[in-house]
Amino acid sequence: MGKLSGKVAVVTGASKGIGAGIAKAFADEGASVVVNYASSRAGADKVVAEITASGGKAIALGADVSKAADVKKLFDETKKAFGRLDVLVNNAGVYKFAALEDVTEEDYRWHFDINVLGPLLTTREALAYFPAEGGSVINVSSVAAYNPVATASVYSATKGALDTITQVLAVELGPRNVRVNTLSPGLVETEGTHTLGTIGGDFEQQIVARTPLKRVGQPSDIARAAVFLASQDSGWVTGERISASGGYR
Repeated sequence: MGKLSGKVAVVTGASKGIGAGIAKAFADEGASVVVNYASSRAGADKVVAEITASGGKAIALGADVSKAADVKKLFDETKKAFGRLDVLVNNAGVYKFAALEDVTEEDYRWHFDINVLGPLLTTREALAYFPAEGGSVINVSSVAAYNPVATASVYSATKGALDTITQVLAVELGPRNVRVNTLSPGLVETEGTHTLGTIGGDFEQQIVARTPLKRVGQPSDIARAAVFLASQDSGWVTGERISASGGYR
């Protein structure tokens, strides 16, 4: 039996990258997984196909996590498909780096709506579906929340806010047997970081130089830490921040 056998998990933003890696790792450990996506249905379907081909259980569900109506439908459909909810991974997030002079109101609201309001809405909705024995919420943050990077003022601010939300909700939801933790990746090789040009350039070299393990991360590195936080291996862990960054400081 896997560490998550019999569990049901919703992973937001799971059509690619870190979210896809987490979804597949959860399925490998026996969980039934909801692969959430905002726009990439094809990507989500690919993740589901990979999971089911390996004998796992998964479905793809579209929802914009910054919209309360979408979030409600996401969890309603999860309950219809799998009958319960045990784990929520708030992985959906956006990033756009810009110098202060180029920060706009639209960019600010886009970042905060997805990266901060989204986890609040999904966690609030999940509470109605977690069983009496409780659940696990994993907020995927970033080392950028506490390691300043030029041109990342808005993105880093959202991740700092998410870290604080984790601590507050761990206290607030602990009496309901709901654990809330933060998982903070360092630089990870994904479709997104390739698109940004951060992989294979000077930025990657700078990050690797400050990383004791001397490489960038892979989605599987983050996924293994997520399995720990989702499982009873971390049953006495809440309100914590686990950095999966190869030691990057």
